[in-house]
Amino acid sequence: MEEAAIGLGISHAALGAYLEDAIDGFSGLGAVTKFGTGQSNPTYRLEAASGTYVLRSKPSGKLLPSAHAVDREFRVMQALAQTDVPVPAMLHLAGDDISPSGRAFFVMRYLSGRIFWDPALPEVDQPVRTGIYDAMNATLAALHDVDVGAVGLADFGKPGNYFARQLDRWSKQYLASTETPDPLMTGIMDWLAERMPADDGQVALVHGDWRLDNIMFKSEGSEIAGVLDWELSTLGHPMADLAYQCMQWRLPNQGDMRGLAGVDRDGLGIPSEADYVAAYARRRNLDRLDDWPFYLAFAFFRLASILAGVAARAAAGNASNPEMARKYGAAVPVLAAMAAGVIREGP
Repeated sequence: MEEAAIGLGISHAALGAYLEDAIDGFSGLGAVTKFGTGQSNPTYRLEAASGTYVLRSKPSGKLLPSAHAVDREFRVMQALAQTDVPVPAMLHLAGDDISPSGRAFFVMRYLSGRIFWDPALPEVDQPVRTGIYDAMNATLAALHDVDVGAVGLADFGKPGNYFARQLDRWSKQYLASTETPDPLMTGIMDWLAERMPADDGQVALVHGDWRLDNIMFKSEGSEIAGVLDWELSTLGHPMADLAYQCMQWRLPNQGDMRGLAGVDRDGLGIPSEADYVAAYARRRNLDRLDDWPFYLAFAFFRLASILAGVAARAAAGNASNPEMARKYGAAVPVLAAMAAGVIREGP
């Protein structure tokens, strides 16, 4: 198998030898197959005599500051192994300093199950559909209830106002991704800065990209097999994850970023946005959720900024999936318009 067939900047033989030395029990590397989905960190299925594994690597080329943090993904999933949040088993982290490819990567056990791409869940019947949404809600609440000190993640984020830090980060990332900033995006930045809620002291482990297709469900039923893609995880405000997922209720059920707008949610057994938020609040014993328009507008802005970065990598030739990256870039003005709509009309 040629080096080019792997795409990791390392020969098949060298990768196999490295993994046999680094991972207890690993032997006989066979096929290395790149997963076609995903934009940020290239991910590969490894078939070996000792079993099936997944390798997740930083991409090649010039990277934006603080992006593609596979070491943070590895650390958080390793820390969650003994909690109520299901994650794959972590096996090895190769940092930039020791990686044979020159790019950091980690290896985890392969999980068998289903990933759903359409939030209307046409593949399953109504009871399973309802159960899937309830499982996502329950697992999100469990994540935000994790004692970060007890699992060794007390230093996994910075102190202070999470949303202020995030607005600064994603504003800079957006501006670094485009030569001509969209006035709508810069106007949203200004509104978010003006409406920034006071720090209420809530600190939780947040996933950062909590959505249906980042969760693997078991082959039958609605039970979650594992939560994936923790690159954006940090210590932060739990409303960030909840609002981020609730964007899905507002996006149209078409194209590459499907949502639930226009879908007969009641007939399908899918909760309304209000009911989903209320279920989360009950699980976490929260009396009220203030500043919901801010959280929603921020979620749309943040996703637009992320996708602008994906489009920039596509233009530079560094995207993991260039065709999909260009489509995501076209979604940036759509998301900005939805953020502006929340600002204008409220929740």
